[in-house]
Amino acid sequence: MKQDFNDFHARLAAHDDRAINPSGNAPLRELIDPRRRGLLKGSLGLAGLAFLGGGLSACKAVAQRKSLLGFEAIPPQLDPAFDSVQVAPGYSARVFFSWGDPVLADAPAWKADASDDWQAQLMQAGDNHDGMHFFPFPDAPDDHGLLVINHEYVNPPLHPHGMNLVDGKRPLAEVRKEQAAHGVSVIEVRKDVQGRWQRVLPSRYNRRISTLTPMALAGPLAGHALMKTVTDPSGREVLGTLNNCSSGFTPWGTYLACEENWHNYFVNHDPDDLTARASHNRYGIAGSGLSKNYGWETADPRFDATPDPRQPHGGHVHEPHRFGWVVEIDPFDPASTPVKRTAFGRYCRECSVLSLGEDGRMAFYSGDDTKGEYVYKFVPAGRYVPGADQSNRRLLDSGTLYVARFDADGSGEWLALEHGRNGLTAENGFPGQAEVLLNARVAADRAGATPMDRPEWVAVHPHSREVYVTLTNNDERGGRQPLDKANPRPHNLHGQIVRWREEGGDPTATRFQWDIFLLAGEPQGVRDAAGRPLAANLIGTIEGDRFSSPDGLAFDGEGRLWIETDYGDDEPVMQAMGTNQLLCADPVTREVRRFLVGPRGCEITGITWSPDYRAMWINVQHPELSFPASDGKTRPRSSTLLITKDDGGVIGT
Repeated sequence: MKQDFNDFHARLAAHDDRAINPSGNAPLRELIDPRRRGLLKGSLGLAGLAFLGGGLSACKAVAQRKSLLGFEAIPPQLDPAFDSVQVAPGYSARVFFSWGDPVLADAPAWKADASDDWQAQLMQAGDNHDGMHFFPFPDAPDDHGLLVINHEYVNPPLHPHGMNLVDGKRPLAEVRKEQAAHGVSVIEVRKDVQGRWQRVLPSRYNRRISTLTPMALAGPLAGHALMKTVTDPSGREVLGTLNNCSSGFTPWGTYLACEENWHNYFVNHDPDDLTARASHNRYGIAGSGLSKNYGWETADPRFDATPDPRQPHGGHVHEPHRFGWVVEIDPFDPASTPVKRTAFGRYCRECSVLSLGEDGRMAFYSGDDTKGEYVYKFVPAGRYVPGADQSNRRLLDSGTLYVARFDADGSGEWLALEHGRNGLTAENGFPGQAEVLLNARVAADRAGATPMDRPEWVAVHPHSREVYVTLTNNDERGGRQPLDKANPRPHNLHGQIVRWREEGGDPTATRFQWDIFLLAGEPQGVRDAAGRPLAANLIGTIEGDRFSSPDGLAFDGEGRLWIETDYGDDEPVMQAMGTNQLLCADPVTREVRRFLVGPRGCEITGITWSPDYRAMWINVQHPELSFPASDGKTRPRSSTLLITKDDGGVIGT
């Protein structure tokens, strides 16, 4: 039965400051691990807040409501030679942490000609900073913490003369450096006596995790025959992690790195095997020539997934099975082994975002960032219990993986990807749950999920538990993938943001209500679930704040929705949008303001805050021209920026 949201929306919008939960339930801060408590001020939702609908009463209330957006919007940056960062008036941004900066105390200084070897790179910041999270220390949460940062992939300038191919093979030293530049950095940060955030070096917490770091496999596929290789006959230990894009965290204080486009690192030269093996072909593993990214297989045999019957377990044919997972990392224990949690399912995962119920039940939401792929959630079988560290760690190894179906009437259903349900039987190619999880995309196909326009980051509203997902773009929509209500535009170059409310505010519910929060790229591009333009006074998006290709997405503690973009800013259709940017939206009024613009050629990504929301970190990937690195003088490098308000106030006010 559908709910009429209009009256509640009117009451909600009449409040001056932010969405107020009507349930009267206590906040969850007291339930969270102390290492998380400071950051979770208002950042995990409470049940009972209704979905933000339209209607006349809501329109009147919106007109009376004070905007959450307290900063002055800036214009797009259209200068083709722009090589800096511009932020809203009253704010400052400085480069904080760049590729090549020291992480470990004995790291050598980065060489401006990029001639560092792979052993040096293992001690320095990796390339292409992406998803990240701030973990506070409980004794000074607003002033001291660990910043954990993904390094998604590498660019040719990693080497002095670019990437080389000699007699059809990549030099092993170059490949090792590229592998070392992937992964994760953990760095300790704190305020100095002047109140400025600084990196702490040396620090016993600082750590580099890479494609060369041993990791454990856990969950349903640990030790399974489909995970065994000639170099790991146990099927329980993986060397490294790849292409970590966005991320997540747990309430017990661990980081979740998410392996996205891992398939681009592998090749299977056997055309018959590639065609028959869904775990390869459904994920786009290359079948001829070099692997799509770097040709690592010419120097490191484990990335050649061609079956070899002369070797145990077919050689490295199962190596791709060991990527595409959630990787749990304990930032407070630098000696701990990262763990790949196979219960989450395997696909090109963008993120793993937590929604925590008051009773300890959890859901972790993810997008599969490929045209026409799906939105998922994983619901652990057990419940989170504050302080029960050991039992909490085991919660991620059993549960139910779901995939979303968005129905035309604005309702939706989570379809269980569970052996024996929704057509996932041996007769249909799924002998057991291991095959369901390993081939989650194929299972979602069979279950009847809705193909989406490149689902990327997910964000959960801090008070209502409403869930938002960015659908970045899809130029194949209307062709290979038909139109539907959640993906309503053909040749979709600009993307949209879809949101939903779980039934009863329960993160583990299997039914939900959804609508389109906004259609990017349109002058006043906000429409409802039926594709109808919403009333102008519910939009607030002015012509000058148009943007394209929403990608990164996160809520701050007050309920502001921060949106990061990723498009080719040199493409003619995008030139009117300017360079990539960071915007902020009010979920009630749908007003959007541009907060920051980046240098030409970059992607704006990664976002996190200090617990008091007076410091924000974002990432600038692959900047061009002369964008300064953290030393202020060397050539452009992917970097983390620190943003503060000049008067010391809360970001966004």
